[in-house]
Amino acid sequence: MKIIELIIDEKDKLSGIDAVSVVHSPAIEENFIHLAKHEVELKEVDAEKRILMGAALVPNKHIYRRDKKNEEYYIYFSEETVRQASELFLMNSNQNNATYEHDKKLEGMSVVESWIIEDSKQDKSAKYGFDLPKGTWMISMKVNNDDVWKDVKEGKVKGFSIEGYFADKLEMSQMTEEDLLIEKIKQIIIEDEQI
Repeated sequence: MKIIELIIDEKDKLSGIDAVSVVHSPAIEENFIHLAKHEVELKEVDAEKRILMGAALVPNKHIYRRDKKNEEYYIYFSEETVRQASELFLMNSNQNNATYEHDKKLEGMSVVESWIIEDSKQDKSAKYGFDLPKGTWMISMKVNNDDVWKDVKEGKVKGFSIEGYFADKLEMSQMTEEDLLIEKIKQIIIEDEQI
C-alpha cells in the first residue's frame, strides 16, 4: 500500500492546521484524557477544570486513509512537519477554532496549552499516563461547552483530530511552477464554494 508524507507548503498561505476537532475515533489512534482539578483548597473543593489533554499529531505514525476513488493508502507527518504545523496553528491564531466530528463548528472551546514532547519519559504527558514518542504535538483544550463536556463524560468523544491543508511531498517534488499555481487556484475556488 502506498505511503505518503504530508508536508507544509510554505508557498501556500492556506497550508497548516485550521482547527482541532473532538471526535469519537481519532485517526491518530490516541485518546485524550479529561482532567479535573484535584487540589483541595482550604475552604472548598474547586469545580472541574474542564480541560482535555491529548495528542494532536504523532510524528511518523502511519494513518490509514481511503479516498473517494476507493484507493487505500497511509499518510504520515515527519517530526519537522509536526513542529511546523503546531507553530503555524498558534501563529495564525487558530486556538479557538474547534469542530465536532469535523462537521459542526463549536463555541466555547480553546486550546490553552500546546507543546512538543522532547523527552517521552520526562514529559508532562507521561505524568498523565501517555506513552508517546519524541516530537508528538500535545495540546490541552478548555471546554466551556456544556454539550461537549457531557459527551466527554459519556465517552462519546475520545480524542483530537486536526483539520487543515497539507501538501503531498512526492507530488510537490514533481510539480512545475505552473502546476503549483493551478493547484492553488483550485484550492481557492473550493474554499470559496464552501463559504
